[in-house]
Amino acid sequence: MIRVFFSEWRKLRRPTLFIGTMIAVSGVTALVTSLLFLLIDSVRGNAREGTVISRATLELAQGLSLGFSSSAGLLGLVALCIFASQTAQEYTYGTLRNLLVRQPKRLTLLVGKFLSMASFAFATVVVSLVVSVSLAFALSGKAKVATAAWTTTEARNGLLHTFINVLVSVLVYGTIGMILGLLLRSPITAISIGVAWLLVVENIISATVKHSAKWMPGQLSQTVASGGDFNSTYSHALLVLGGYLFLGVVVVSILFRRRDVSN
Repeated sequence: MIRVFFSEWRKLRRPTLFIGTMIAVSGVTALVTSLLFLLIDSVRGNAREGTVISRATLELAQGLSLGFSSSAGLLGLVALCIFASQTAQEYTYGTLRNLLVRQPKRLTLLVGKFLSMASFAFATVVVSLVVSVSLAFALSGKAKVATAAWTTTEARNGLLHTFINVLVSVLVYGTIGMILGLLLRSPITAISIGVAWLLVVENIISATVKHSAKWMPGQLSQTVASGGDFNSTYSHALLVLGGYLFLGVVVVSILFRRRDVSN
């Protein structure tokens, strides 16, 4: 499994993928955090779905991590694309057969690849955290937000909890991407369906069907990232997501062991 882990990292550390992803993550986080402060007095809202986060809220200890947690959904989509493409392209390029020659235990190969991509996702979350916190302090003066509470122990603990929640949320998105990649065996198809469902379809359904958001994986991942919201409780989100992922992992594990390795 260790060899599989480092073998996967040989692909993940390519400059076009690694640097490109980190730039994208930084840009997404910078955009979300900047809007949170620059639109602080806008009546149209400065956060997700037109939500208004006031100056008083930002001045609290947890205000430091609000921009970071608000970026979780977009970070998750980046993870979904990476997990799906890195999984499905093994079928597209026919390289899975070569990998199985070196590591014939299919589930060991699968777990090693997941752990490698999970560590890559961890790196993206760390970069996002650094960018968000740096921008929060940089823009606080322009937004006239007092930062005294941001340097307290409570703020640091809150930032740590938010980091864990965002990481869990991003890994959920990534796992969904990997499941789709194994099911569909096509990077473009897996990414298209995953992004379309999580970014478009879920928002339409949750906006038109009452209480549906508490059963949607994308919406629940956002709930986990924020530590619970008006859609669902934190424990409910974890429980439902755990059920979805368990079912998906069982299905793709069986298929991965029994299906032909070519697309």
